[in-house]
Amino acid sequence: MLGETGQPGSKQGLLGQAGARPGLLSQAWATLTRHGPAALLLATLVALWEFACRWFAIPHFVLPRPSQVAVALWQWREPLVLEHLPVTAAETLLGLGISIILGVALATAMHLSPTAGRAVYPLIVASQTIPIIALSPIFLFWFGYSMAQKVAVVVLVAFFPIAVAARDGLRAADPDLLDWMKASGASRWRVFRMAEAPAALPSFFSGLKVGASVSVIGAVLGEWLGGQSGLGVFGRRAASNLKSPELLASVVLLALLGIGLFLAATLVERVALRYKK
Repeated sequence: MLGETGQPGSKQGLLGQAGARPGLLSQAWATLTRHGPAALLLATLVALWEFACRWFAIPHFVLPRPSQVAVALWQWREPLVLEHLPVTAAETLLGLGISIILGVALATAMHLSPTAGRAVYPLIVASQTIPIIALSPIFLFWFGYSMAQKVAVVVLVAFFPIAVAARDGLRAADPDLLDWMKASGASRWRVFRMAEAPAALPSFFSGLKVGASVSVIGAVLGEWLGGQSGLGVFGRRAASNLKSPELLASVVLLALLGIGLFLAATLVERVALRYKK
């Protein structure tokens, strides 16, 4: 009877365990296939970097070895992770959130009103032709050495790809579906909500991933101009003292922050597109 119930030790139980094992192996192999090449390339580049610095005896203030950067990360882990990283992350997230609201609002306004699109779109493009480093001091005059100054720089950097991608996505809805809905008497709001907005999601998330990645740049630019804390402030102080390992340690954390925001946007994209289907 034990063998018929499929309890451990029975034929069915053993078959179930044997069937589960290949599933885990296949998942592990799929993960390795997906991320293995990138991890291998990164490890190779780091090894070549370490070897070149040692072979050519490059001074640490010119180009520190990866091992020296790792040591700096460990030595400065508490101020970096507990003091400076949260400040930069807060500035980045707040600026990115405002960028999403502003970008989607502008994209919707430009799509629903062609006149607004012709008036606003050139100004949005023109805002990106001005070097951010030239506008940052103006924000400093307006907001002072506050978080608002850093957030403003983040918004200026991040909202453009979100707005443009969302606008292009709204224009990519199926024309036949739009004609059918209009012929059926659907209101303009219903057409936008049921057809145009869902069609814009892939493009919107593409712009969001770009905006999330570059938003860290805006936060660092704002911090380099002035502030008391943040990874940009830590990196600026390290650079002024020729402490390249500490500088690159802050850069590593900035890169991880940008990658984390990109992955978060990717996860939200998967959930939203799955819900759309």
